[in-house]
Amino acid sequence: MHAQGHSPATSTNYSCKDSHENIWVSRSGIDKASILPDDFIPIDSLGNPLPPFQHLIPSAETAIHRFLYEHFPKTQVILHSHELYSVLASQRMPEVCFQGYELQKAFVGVLSHEEEVRIPIIPNSQDMNDILSQLILRKEALKYGLFSIENHGYYTWGATLFEAKRSAEAFAYLCKVHFLINRN
Repeated sequence: MHAQGHSPATSTNYSCKDSHENIWVSRSGIDKASILPDDFIPIDSLGNPLPPFQHLIPSAETAIHRFLYEHFPKTQVILHSHELYSVLASQRMPEVCFQGYELQKAFVGVLSHEEEVRIPIIPNSQDMNDILSQLILRKEALKYGLFSIENHGYYTWGATLFEAKRSAEAFAYLCKVHFLINRN
């Protein structure tokens, strides 16, 4: 994902559940161009690192990961992206809409290019409680395993890495199309 422009600088974060249902979140401030298994740390139900990793700092957005695992129990992988066109498409709108694109069928539950797909855009905040409040209010709109944060980036999640990655790549592509069509 780094090579495709999803994680400039040290941005983005990722997580997964292991076979024991433990959540592992990427450490804060790591270079995603050279991410290693040791860059993931297990967290407890409050988002605190478990022993022997207490000295490490998990992603600042760990609360979002915890929310998604709690409210979407089939989730095994979460990917966060700062891809350029998704950031551009997230400006000053409550959602981004797609209809008529074959690639929108990459999203969970979308069976036809004819469907209208509305991806929620949550207002950005440094206070994770603000973002979590918005996610709770708009939970019904999260049915595609995807949401965007205004001027920030987006999250995808899925039952497998493939599912989460498929959604991430499709959303990035469709946001680029959306931006290019609407740039005037």
